[in-house]
Amino acid sequence: MTYLTIAVLGAALLGFILLGLAARRPETRADDYLTARNSQSSTTLALSFVASGMGAWILFAPPEIGAFVGPLAVAGYAVGSALPFIVLGLFGPAIRRRLPQGRSIAEFAQDCHGAVVQRCVAFISILYMACFLAAELTAIGAITELLSEVPGVWVILAVALSTLCYTTIGGLRASLATDRWQALLLIMLLVIVVGVVWRSGLPTPAVTESWSSAPPEAALSVALTLVIAVTAANLFHQGYWQRLWAARDDRSLVRGAWLGGGITVVVVAVVGALGMWAAVAGLELGSPPIPFFALLSAAPAWLALLALVLAVTLVASSVDTLQNGLASLLVSSSGSNRMSLTAARWITVLVMLPVVLVALQGVSVLRLFLIADLLCAAIVVPVMLGLWARMVPAAAMAGGAAGLVATIVPGWLAHGSPQAGLLAASFPDGIPTLAPFVYALLISTLVSIGVALLSKGQPKEA
Repeated sequence: MTYLTIAVLGAALLGFILLGLAARRPETRADDYLTARNSQSSTTLALSFVASGMGAWILFAPPEIGAFVGPLAVAGYAVGSALPFIVLGLFGPAIRRRLPQGRSIAEFAQDCHGAVVQRCVAFISILYMACFLAAELTAIGAITELLSEVPGVWVILAVALSTLCYTTIGGLRASLATDRWQALLLIMLLVIVVGVVWRSGLPTPAVTESWSSAPPEAALSVALTLVIAVTAANLFHQGYWQRLWAARDDRSLVRGAWLGGGITVVVVAVVGALGMWAAVAGLELGSPPIPFFALLSAAPAWLALLALVLAVTLVASSVDTLQNGLASLLVSSSGSNRMSLTAARWITVLVMLPVVLVALQGVSVLRLFLIADLLCAAIVVPVMLGLWARMVPAAAMAGGAAGLVATIVPGWLAHGSPQAGLLAASFPDGIPTLAPFVYALLISTLVSIGVALLSKGQPKEA
């Protein structure tokens, strides 16, 4: 079975390499390598948004939330996962008009707010995407060892190297090409897994007395926390911003974003429902709880291999996007518009070295993820308000600073000291709480708007 697993996973990764390499252009400039500017249809963008946004996290987080908190929190997770696409669909055309030759969220921040905000945005975006990459590679290592006898380190290296093969050579076009097939494959595999589990004889009671969901107030709090955290963080995902300029036109962008968001809602909701099902069936969820994989214990043995292929597909689809996104952000943040294609390719390779080293340690990056989410929530509104004619750089900086300070206020008020507030805002127990996110979002918004309205500077041209 070990050799069969290696052969199947190897075939899947080889297929992704061939698809990516087939999309490369014989003569490529650095700008096309990083943006594939004005080339992609709405269908391609929709599937790319789905594949890029999905990752191994959907096999862990939504099922666990479904099992222990309930449908309201799953709905919040599903909506939060799709909202970044919807936001880019709503505001993307205006961003494209303002910055027609743009490449990154950092360039947008610099154009709207200046160099200081640009550096802060670039730092937070890089931190978030690096955490995302490390988490995905760590997860595929753990899933491999859970579902097979193959050492997880082999698959971590195989995914990292195979995605580098085509993203380094083909750039964003290669990532977009593989995204189409990866999105279709993950939807097909998920349907098969759900269908087989459904027919595997698990108890499906009409009433759910055995399922102890959280009280409505707690479920609503978790749902709102997830909506804010996931939406704010993913708006700093450079891979999504690249697709903003890759769209053939504004209509393709809007339609692709909305369609991708709709599919994402369905996928996350279905996977979250599997967690609720595992809880209803009374399965042993494990410690830490992994409801999705608990369902596989009652299914045919061959389904574990199919689930592992699903996991590798999920990870590869997000890793190739993050690789190219990090390279694009680092290139655009360097201030060089004449960077050679060779330099851009070397950056794509170099950004993976520390990430793979972290992933090989097998440590949890959840706490770092939550801190990055909170930083994103504190500055996302000031950054996006750059499209407002009355917005000025001082307002963005004041709003972002106020949002960052506001993150420690809930813990400060609860425990009586700013040090305790700072500790609480770093999520020492690895559990997200609503108050810091709400304070960060509201205070940063109010201060940004207030300073902009009080500013004596001239309104920007629309």
